[in-house]
Amino acid sequence: MRHLRSQIGWLTGTLFMLCVLPVLAQPVTTPGTFLLDATLLASNKARLQQGDASLQEARKSLLAQADKLLTKPAHSVVEKTKTPPSGDKHDYMSVGPYWWPDSTKPGGLPYIRKDGQINPDRYAIQDGTYLNALCDDIQTLALSYYFSNDDKYARRAAELLRTWFLDKETRMNPNLNYGQAIPGITEGRGIGLIDTRMLAKLVDAVQLLNGSTAWPKQDQTALQAWFRRFLTWMLTSPIGKDEADEHNNHGTYYDFQTVAFALFLQDKTLAKQLIEQNTYKRIQSQLKEDGSQPHELARTLSWNYSVMNFKGFLGLALLAKNVDIDLWNYETADGKSLKKAYQWLFPYAEGQKPWTFQQIKAMHPEEFLPVPFIVNARFNTGTAADKSPARTPGSPVFVLTNALF
Repeated sequence: MRHLRSQIGWLTGTLFMLCVLPVLAQPVTTPGTFLLDATLLASNKARLQQGDASLQEARKSLLAQADKLLTKPAHSVVEKTKTPPSGDKHDYMSVGPYWWPDSTKPGGLPYIRKDGQINPDRYAIQDGTYLNALCDDIQTLALSYYFSNDDKYARRAAELLRTWFLDKETRMNPNLNYGQAIPGITEGRGIGLIDTRMLAKLVDAVQLLNGSTAWPKQDQTALQAWFRRFLTWMLTSPIGKDEADEHNNHGTYYDFQTVAFALFLQDKTLAKQLIEQNTYKRIQSQLKEDGSQPHELARTLSWNYSVMNFKGFLGLALLAKNVDIDLWNYETADGKSLKKAYQWLFPYAEGQKPWTFQQIKAMHPEEFLPVPFIVNARFNTGTAADKSPARTPGSPVFVLTNALF
């Protein structure tokens, strides 16, 4: 009997070790992300491997979202029925959202601006819709691969990336010459670059695919080559330079993209230079000493644009950490800073003060909700932001990553 108990004990221990060893055999490495918190990602992956129940539901929900993307059609810029002025459907194309036909003019041309009111005809060209979805989908798939080690998610992400950026028949040309056109006025504008702002999220997520056989080094190199050409176009073309000169959210997200692309290309020298030469000046020109954003408050959707622009600045502060620049604590000679911009917005988001600026659509304070958590976590502010579960952004991506975008 004693011998039998000994054998059972040995067998139980062996089975336990066989179950545990696969987990232990997968050491958690810190990923090369520069927008998502790489340390937090690695920590949460380790916690999941150790069976942390508090993260299991978020992981399950994330993978369920990713599973739906495995059979979702892959789209590209060549699907549009309209052809850009270049005659090449590989060129991205969009129409300004707030521009409408002029009922007093023959054919409605030239269009007139109605700030904050989106012309539904804009969606007849779906390049922008497809691109926004692509950025979301790549992040979901890449995170799912990272937290599951299941190559099926990396394979799908690779397919989508190749379709949009690399395959000769479907790839987008690395320019935005025809972004946010205005019928009767212009074929494309610098401010069209706001359409591509979430490409920063996409290139960051791609870093999570490194190590997968589904995304070999040659694909990473080819994608970097695409973004090198796009970044060069942003920095040197007349349209790119026009966007760089904007003094509102357009300028902020121009910096957000260029810095992210420089980091994706492993050019920290350029990333640092862009922040020092451009972003410091934007804090000076876009903020008031009290932290308000006058250019955004002048809009008909003043809340939306104030939050959007601040998130762009916060994203830049996260990127700046990669080149040892403390943009969060930076202050101009006359006292303007991102800290003050945050402190100015916070009471309105919390309902402590009424929003008295023009807002022609419903105000959604919850749009600001992720910000306090990210500020506290990434900049160690120690502020008294409410962290109760009821107020925590509930998406699985946020629970696992504290993602701003």
